[in-house]
Amino acid sequence: MKAMNIEQQKNFNRPPESYWIATTEPTNYPTLNEDIKVDILIVGGGFAGIACAYQLVNEGFNIAILEGNRILNGATGYTTAKITSQHELIYNKIQNQMGRELAQQYADANQYAIKEIKRIADQHNIECDYVSEPAFVFTQQDKYIQKIEDEVQTATDLGINAAFVDEIPFKLPIKAALRFDNQARFHPRKFTLGLAKYIDEKGVQIYENSRAVDIEEDNDGYIVTTDKGKKVTSKKVIIASHYPFYNKHGMYFSRIYVERAYVLAIKAKEKYPGGMYINIDDPARSLRNQNTEDGELILVIGEHHKTGQGRSMVKHYEALVDFANSLFTVEDIPYRWSTQDCMTLDGIPYVGNFTSNTPNLYIATGFQKWGMTNSIVSSLLLKDLIVHGESPWQDVYNPSRKTIIASAKTFIVENYNVAEQLIDGKLEQLPNQVDLKPGDAKVLKIDGNRVGAYRDRQGDLHLVNTTCTHMGCELNWNSAEESWDCPCHGSRFTYEGKVISGPAVKPLKATNDVNTIGKLFTEDF
Repeated sequence: MKAMNIEQQKNFNRPPESYWIATTEPTNYPTLNEDIKVDILIVGGGFAGIACAYQLVNEGFNIAILEGNRILNGATGYTTAKITSQHELIYNKIQNQMGRELAQQYADANQYAIKEIKRIADQHNIECDYVSEPAFVFTQQDKYIQKIEDEVQTATDLGINAAFVDEIPFKLPIKAALRFDNQARFHPRKFTLGLAKYIDEKGVQIYENSRAVDIEEDNDGYIVTTDKGKKVTSKKVIIASHYPFYNKHGMYFSRIYVERAYVLAIKAKEKYPGGMYINIDDPARSLRNQNTEDGELILVIGEHHKTGQGRSMVKHYEALVDFANSLFTVEDIPYRWSTQDCMTLDGIPYVGNFTSNTPNLYIATGFQKWGMTNSIVSSLLLKDLIVHGESPWQDVYNPSRKTIIASAKTFIVENYNVAEQLIDGKLEQLPNQVDLKPGDAKVLKIDGNRVGAYRDRQGDLHLVNTTCTHMGCELNWNSAEESWDCPCHGSRFTYEGKVISGPAVKPLKATNDVNTIGKLFTEDF
C-alpha cells in the first residue's frame, strides 16, 4: 500500500477496516431454514458463544448456535485482543465493594483464562499469533498514584505477579504504573475460527444470518424464533449476543450501557518496545503491537464515548492520529476501526443464570473492555453451571448479585441519561430540506416526521425512520462508520436500515423515494 501523507490520512478517505477481519477468510455457514430441536441453544456467534460451544460439545449435548450476521464479525472482529487479567484498577475496587473472597474469584478466573487460551491453541495447533508479554496501567496525574499503589498491593495479595514501576518506554512523563507479568496478545479471529472449525467437526450446528428475535417459555425449556420465522426448541438457552436482545426478564436494558472506542493500526519508523499499555486518565489511551507479514503494526486505541453520543466521529480518529504522532514517526495508517463495549453498573460482567428465576436460561454480557479473558471465563463458568450446577466463580459474576448499594448511583445516572436522550431526540429542532453531498447524512423533518437521510457515494438518497426499533429512542448519525446509532442502548443500523448490532432485532423502515415518505411511518416496524 502506498504510504500517505499524515495530513491526507487524517481525512480518512478509505472506509474503516479491521485488521483482524481483513486478514482472515470470511465464513459461510448456512441460514436456519427449518424448525429444529436441540439440548442447548447459544444465541450469538462471537468469542463467548463459540467458546461456550467448545466447552460444552464434549459433554454429550446437542448444540446449535444462532448468529444474526456472520460469526466473529461483531465485537470479536473489532477488539484490541489483549489477553489480560489486568482490567485497569479492578481488584481493589472489587475487594472494597464486594469483599476479599469475590476479588479472589475474579482474579483466579481471569488468570486461569489466560492459561486456557494458550492450552487450547497448543492442543489444537491453532496458529493465532500468540505472544506472551507484560501489561501496564499508567497515569500522568498525581491523584492516581495512591490508587495504583493500592492496586499493586491488592493484586499481589490475590496471587497475581504485579509490580509498581515509575517509567515506561515511551515519550510520556508518567507518575506511576502497574505491571502485570505473564499476560498475552493474539489474533482473535485466527483463534476463534480455529474453535469454530473444531466445534463444527464435533457436530455443533452453526447458523449465520439467523437473528434471534423472540424467546417463549416452554414446558420443556424455551422456543426461540428467528427473523425468518424459524423456531428452535431447546432445553437450555445461553444468550451470548453481546447486548442481550431479550427484555422480558432481568431489566438488562437498565443495567447496561454501551460505549464505543477507536483503533488505529499504524506503521511507524520506530520499533515498538514491547508490552501492552493503557492509562487511567482522560482521554483514554492504549497501545499494543501486532506482527504481520508486511511488518509491525502498532495499535493506538482510545477516545471512548457512549454509543450515539460522541462528537463528529472522525474527530476521534484524528485525536488518535495526533497522539500517535506524539510518540512515533507515523509512516502509514493501513487500518482503522471502532469497537463497541457493553458496560455494567459495577464494572463486573453478568455471567450466569439470566435471573434467579430462570434456571435454564443463561447470560454472558458486560465484558467492559476485557472480552478475551471474560469470554473464556464465561464458557467455563456456564459449563460448570450446566453440567455440575455450580462454579467456583459464580458469585462474583452472578447477574443477580447484591451490589445495588455500590452501583445505585451509576444506575440512577445511566437511566437519567437514557431518559434525557429519549426526550432530547423527540424535541430536537430539525431542518426540512434535503441538501446533502455524497457521503453526508443528516436528520430531517419531512411532513412533520423525523427522517434520517444519507446520500451514498453514487449520489442515491437513502431515507430511514430514525426511531430505534428496540425501545423508541431517536438515532444519531455516526459519520466515521456511516451508521445510525442509538444513544440509549447502543443498537446500530446501516444507512439502509439493517441491524448491525443489537439489542434491536428489527430493521428500520427505509425508502429511497421522498414521495413515498409516508411508508416509513404508516407501516409497522
